[in-house]
Amino acid sequence: MNTSVTDFPRRSPANAPSHFDASSTLIRMRELEGIVGMKRSTIYKLMQRPDIGFPQPVKLSNSNARGAPVAWVLSEVHAWARSRIEARDQVAA
Repeated sequence: MNTSVTDFPRRSPANAPSHFDASSTLIRMRELEGIVGMKRSTIYKLMQRPDIGFPQPVKLSNSNARGAPVAWVLSEVHAWARSRIEARDQVAA
């Protein structure tokens, strides 16, 4: 029996999970770059400066090798972005 992609149900808003939890959602570098508006090299520089408070990555494997997969917690990224907006608003006030 041949199975095609069209034989499987597609996820649509009607059958999507009703609860979204940003505190347990992990995003990869591409999404992180899009949210914060910075490139990989700048993000890694920010991560090395504790005074900036940039979110630290979560290891996705036990590997310590360079290039091992990591991700960031979406709620932490959003909190950092909000803190930057609040800092801007305080300076403007």
